[in-house]
Amino acid sequence: MHSIQDVNNAAPLLQVENLQIRSPDQVLVQQLDFQLHAGETVAIVGESGSGKSISSLAILGLLPKNLKVQGQVMLDGQNLLSMNQPQLRQIRGQKIAMIFQEPMTALNPLHRVEKIIGETLLLQGWSKTKVRERVLELLNDVGIPEPEDKLKRYPYELSGGQRQRVMIAMALAQDPDILIADEPTTALDVTLQAQILKLLKSLQKTRQMAMILISHDLNLVKRYADQVIVMNKGIVEEQGKVEQIFNTPQSAYTQDLLNHDFGQALPLGQTETLLELKQVEVKFSIKQGLLNRVKSYVTAVEPLDLTLMQGQSIGIVGESGSGKSSLALAISRLIDSSGQILLQRRDLNKLSEKALRPLRSDFQIVFQDPFSSLNPRMTIEQIIGEGLGLKAMSKEQIRSRVEQALERVELPAAFNKDRYPHELSGGQRQRVSLARALVLRPKLLILDEPTSALDRTTQRAIVKLLRRIQQEEGISYLFISHDLKVVRALCQQVLVLHHAQVMEFQETEQLFLHPQTEYTRQLIAASQY
Repeated sequence: MHSIQDVNNAAPLLQVENLQIRSPDQVLVQQLDFQLHAGETVAIVGESGSGKSISSLAILGLLPKNLKVQGQVMLDGQNLLSMNQPQLRQIRGQKIAMIFQEPMTALNPLHRVEKIIGETLLLQGWSKTKVRERVLELLNDVGIPEPEDKLKRYPYELSGGQRQRVMIAMALAQDPDILIADEPTTALDVTLQAQILKLLKSLQKTRQMAMILISHDLNLVKRYADQVIVMNKGIVEEQGKVEQIFNTPQSAYTQDLLNHDFGQALPLGQTETLLELKQVEVKFSIKQGLLNRVKSYVTAVEPLDLTLMQGQSIGIVGESGSGKSSLALAISRLIDSSGQILLQRRDLNKLSEKALRPLRSDFQIVFQDPFSSLNPRMTIEQIIGEGLGLKAMSKEQIRSRVEQALERVELPAAFNKDRYPHELSGGQRQRVSLARALVLRPKLLILDEPTSALDRTTQRAIVKLLRRIQQEEGISYLFISHDLKVVRALCQQVLVLHHAQVMEFQETEQLFLHPQTEYTRQLIAASQY
């Protein structure tokens, strides 16, 4: 980390003065001021809708035309806000580059890695040979193993961590002076988060690059930033050195952001078994050759046993590729598995799809990204009520159940039911996903990373909500997450998976106090402040 004294003695690379952003009906950002020096990291933090991301997009001239931007963003003596698009295109990538939150949507799915990273260089007239050399060098820089093997791969053939590294390599291709990292680790597990931020920090040091880090993860901000700007509904609540903000926060809003007390998991009162897994194993076939024959298998989950009681929560944790989501999909019969999946003593693996259909309302799954799992063409009322359409219920009964479900997830029915998913915040969309599952009154809810893309305040609210629903209705949760703070606050037991294997299965507090494996110790260490 740079000495603030050294940084302040040098001229700033970027100077933002009185940045204001307005939509036709409201002010979205007002009076944002900061300076950014070579080698320095300025973090902008706050909840969803605080103005973090649109401020960075404004710097690069990437906001839609209906938003009016005022103020000054000075780079090399020029105001970026008064530049036209051809002039800004000379700045983007070469002077200021940006990496986005979700690489799967930011990387072109039709292009291979070599083209994705090297495209801007080819457009500048570099030869193909020189571009390939540069791409390999960048892949090495961002720590991708066997880079030659990755050149011909498409984004979907890479892991989440590899996709994020490819996006960083793409951003660094033209040696920018400033890197804007917008939530660069949100969808990654804790160990990958630490790796990506360490990587960015080391690249920053070797290249003397400045960074604007946009994040709701204060753990990362505390470790990697020099200066912090706290935003709330477009207003700067406070800003200063990282030590000052974390040790002596001045505003109540900042203090609330720094509050990581998620509460305690409920004591387990029930003794009746709801779900039992016996030697459940998940394998994926690998087909090769002209005839597309099965050549071999990849094991996603090695045989495991598990018992979940009524009203109990079990956390399933591990890094990307550990088998967490494969296990969730197998239990909900969305992918094939071997072994027994006994829900109230009925083996789901022995039932045909037709026999399974009436039981599906007893077990529901809530996915990580509500934006992609909610139909954008349906209203909230239609989305939540869709599953009830298969039951013998009148329109009035369905409407009443939808309103009850919205009430249970603490969303005002009148305000939300006629809106569409894009009109809601991330936290509201996740509550709609929950309502859609709860409207069927399931006995088991499988939650696959339901809080990973949410800020800490919204996470805390969702965890509190899940605890209340569990207390009132005795519902059981299988909670899949890489966020151990959330798992600790919701689950009575934790199963740790690593490379498809069960590493340990313990009572939650015992796991945190006395982890049995080095792998679990590393997971816990990566999640600590």
